[in-house]
Amino acid sequence: MSTARARLKLFILAGEPSGDRIAADLMRRLKQRVELELSGVGGHELAEQGLTTLFPMTDLAVMGVSDVIKRLPLLLWRVEQTARFIRRTNPDIVVLVDAQDFSKLVGKRLKRLGYRGRIILYVAPSVWARAPQRAAKLKPIFDEVLSVLPFEPEILARLSGPPTTYVGHPALGERLTRNLVQRGPVLLLPGSRDGELRRHLPLFRAVAESLSSDPCVEGFVIPTLPALKHRLERAVADWNIPVKVVAERASRPALYQRAVLACVVSGTATLELALARVPMVVSYVLDATQARAFEKLGRPVVSLPNIVLGRSVVPELVQDNGDDAALRHAVAALLDDEKARQKQIDAFGELSDLMEQGALEHPRQDPADRVLAHWTLSGR
Repeated sequence: MSTARARLKLFILAGEPSGDRIAADLMRRLKQRVELELSGVGGHELAEQGLTTLFPMTDLAVMGVSDVIKRLPLLLWRVEQTARFIRRTNPDIVVLVDAQDFSKLVGKRLKRLGYRGRIILYVAPSVWARAPQRAAKLKPIFDEVLSVLPFEPEILARLSGPPTTYVGHPALGERLTRNLVQRGPVLLLPGSRDGELRRHLPLFRAVAESLSSDPCVEGFVIPTLPALKHRLERAVADWNIPVKVVAERASRPALYQRAVLACVVSGTATLELALARVPMVVSYVLDATQARAFEKLGRPVVSLPNIVLGRSVVPELVQDNGDDAALRHAVAALLDDEKARQKQIDAFGELSDLMEQGALEHPRQDPADRVLAHWTLSGR
């Protein structure tokens, strides 16, 4: 079947900014190959690719049980709305990007409604960290999982999960080679969800104010999303030090080249920083329910650089009480230790190579190839 001039009817959903970026990257790749009839849910990056969102992506961007409970009626309504829209419009392929619980509920609902198109989950669930029994339960829902971490295909296969292919991450296109920076800005990345910002901004303020007179520090910068720029500018307006808020993604490579280090909330941003070889301290403040689960799981590793490399490369501070003293100490210690920062930079080079190539048994593939393979198999 030739797809040179064919038209792919695609529904794509991104539930948060990191997924929006991944989804937009997939759209750019697909547009080079086929014409698209596009519908779905997303943020500003998918909007730039021509998507008119079914409802605001921010309705889905929640983290932690307490935040989910507050928004549960809306989330359940969005599941039903999404599934019924897909069933009515009958796209060739549905791609659900991350938003794991929401995506699973949508997939299950689509099956019950009789949708016969292909359903792809983009970003594998972290079953390797918790609840490995969940992997097999996903197999009847998703035709394939596209993973952004190189070790996930092997794990999901071992756990009898859906077929899984490693496709890398869009941040690979922004890899940098850089040396140790003696003096430069400190980057602050306090997250993007409401709960993350609420819990982390006070800690990051304490860190910045404690480092303001350090001779190695040349100001503070918050790289963020356009949708959060004004909110963060208001949030830092009363800090005792000036903080620059930058939302233009095009400016990030130059900013990363100059940064002495970063203080970052655990999440996709840690992978982006690692691929840019920026030394970092990783923080995460848990809500009460998350804290109980974290202890039950044996306080697992949370930052992606440590997870991908399989060893402790970056300091992690996972807390349930928001102790700014511990975070201030960890950041100051890294700032004072050039050898530790250089060791991180060297390890990030190893991570970059692994992410670029993939595992020997599961080499990196193009996500557009995988989507189009399902289109061909469906006979549409």
